[in-house]
Amino acid sequence: MSASLDSALWGLALAPLPLAGTYLLKRAWDTAGPERPKFILAGWSLLVLAIAASVPLMGPGRGPFAMLALGSAVALALVAAGVERRNARKKAQRELAPEPSDRRRVVWRGWLRGFLAGPLAGIAALGCGLAVAICAPGQIQSRMVIGGLMVPFLWAGGMAWTLSDDKILRAFAVLAGVSVVTLGAAFLKGAL
Repeated sequence: MSASLDSALWGLALAPLPLAGTYLLKRAWDTAGPERPKFILAGWSLLVLAIAASVPLMGPGRGPFAMLALGSAVALALVAAGVERRNARKKAQRELAPEPSDRRRVVWRGWLRGFLAGPLAGIAALGCGLAVAICAPGQIQSRMVIGGLMVPFLWAGGMAWTLSDDKILRAFAVLAGVSVVTLGAAFLKGAL
């Protein structure tokens, strides 16, 4: 058998894992009960298991890509199945605007939040891009392109999250931790 046919057969054999994992995550999203954390843990566990099992069976480049693509396609189908069509001419009930933070305004909090959203989120995003470019499997050109394309999106997400979160220490801890781990991994892999 050829390598492509072999990979396709292994992909079909592993397909139930990301299908079930995505279904469990969607079910966790839809239900708000005490079993919700179990659904989340089981869904992510199945997705991680699918990716881990695909590496030795399909290769380090093709396997994770196939499992992530399949999981994403299933998630898109599940979301599309729940779409509601609404009449645009029908007036919706007026909703109240979200309340601003109840904390009092302090100048240093604004400056600190700006520092976290700008430079620190940028450093964390660059660290993730470098870690992918240096540590991920595959051709060096592909790793560099993927790592480089990740950076602006991760930076924008880090900025949006930091500016919308009320807990400054949590944002600092996450961004600093991501920066240390990813830059450390890139440095250690590059040094070895």
